[in-house]
Amino acid sequence: MNKIVVGSRNSGKIREIQAVLADLPYCVTGLSDQTIPDAEETGTTFQENAILKARYYCQHTGEYCLADDSGLEVDALDGAPGVYSARYAGEQASDEENNQKLLSALTGIPMQRRTARFRSVLALAGPDGSLMLAEGVCEGIVLFEARGTGGFGYDPLFLMPDQRKTLAEMTLAEKNLVSHRGNALRAFKQQLVQAAKEG
Repeated sequence: MNKIVVGSRNSGKIREIQAVLADLPYCVTGLSDQTIPDAEETGTTFQENAILKARYYCQHTGEYCLADDSGLEVDALDGAPGVYSARYAGEQASDEENNQKLLSALTGIPMQRRTARFRSVLALAGPDGSLMLAEGVCEGIVLFEARGTGGFGYDPLFLMPDQRKTLAEMTLAEKNLVSHRGNALRAFKQQLVQAAKEG
């Protein structure tokens, strides 16, 4: 394996993955072939969706494919939006629309009850049928209004209390050190290095 295709067209997500895996001897690319239809995320958990996407794009590209399924779990909303984070306000909803729906759902909820976590599950599927999984979590609080212009998705609303910043106020390097995807990628990276040693 010398190439890993990230099963995503989200440039922010691809950049984050490339940054963490940059020192490994793999060419990490996104989905350049626009003719591949998007995988249908029919799973009910992040793990099911990550595996489903990794295997789907592996089948279509013939390459090792890394897919991530991640989302925001808000305690006051019984874990919503969860697996529906990207389409919380509808199938083609923008980040802004999803953020507005989240703020509306939390109307009247005080700061101490706005605890939440981002969860990310990574799956690497190989043409040989192999599968590698990793998971990462980061805990935070959903703010009353957006802060910061970096990142994507719910990043401007998600405050990391220890850093006193939202994920959207951090540099990519800062975000990768603390984010759910950064944590999942580090766990995944360790597995990749170990697998290469066992070769």
